Amino acid sequence: MSGELNEMSMVLDFGRVKKQIKHLVDEYVDHRLLVPAKSSAVTLKPTKVGYSTLDVKRGDKSIHLHCPNEAYCLIEAESISIESITEHVYQILRNNLPSNVTGIEITLRHENISGAFYHYTHGLKKHDGNCQRIAHGHRSPIEILIDGQRDSEIEARLAKRWQDIYLGSKEDQISVTQLNLSEQAKSVTDETHFGFRYTAPQGEFELAIAKSETEILPTDTTVELLACYIADVVKPDVDDGKSLQVIAYEGVGKGAMAFA
Repeated sequence: MSGELNEMSMVLDFGRVKKQIKHLVDEYVDHRLLVPAKSSAVTLKPTKVGYSTLDVKRGDKSIHLHCPNEAYCLIEAESISIESITEHVYQILRNNLPSNVTGIEITLRHENISGAFYHYTHGLKKHDGNCQRIAHGHRSPIEILIDGQRDSEIEARLAKRWQDIYLGSKEDQISVTQLNLSEQAKSVTDETHFGFRYTAPQGEFELAIAKSETEILPTDTTVELLACYIADVVKPDVDDGKSLQVIAYEGVGKGAMAFA
């Protein structure tokens, strides 16, 4: 950031602005479903106060939601890319930083992951923060150790299984015919889609998503339970007598471990 000096003879108090930037990104971008608002495949319509339906046309893999507006991040572009998200974040910061800050440069980057990683979307209804939003995603490394040594083959197999997947909880599953979705979603059936609904502190969340892009778990989808689930999935492939350790990340440098 650059600009004129303020009353403290600074461009800005970096400690204060760093917290302000984090707050703005958390509030307007993080843990929201990124929606390319100018895409012809996307339709967003308000329903009741503070809620909207969202339809994403993708043939037999269409996605349909009915959620509080805070669940969506509308990007004024035809597609989601680092460039379009960077411009969106730039506009948020430009409109909310001190007036003496006249220049802003932003660099976004993918986490550099060496090895296997999964890329899943989920929601946590019992969470007291923004993780309760039904369609937010994680792209994180996965480490599976057999007798203390990483097994790249098993890691790659699990990563492929959870490549761009939606992880839903069994107790949240309902028929898609019971969801309060848009008219565009009327053609969706239980033959092709799973339906999910839950009520969380931020409101009621509903989703219909293609079965081919979904895996249903018998538990909630916290990273702790995902680590345990992965251990249960992998254990049959491990020779008797050998130890199994799963390190499931969620975000950068944090996650959970499970042993079997």
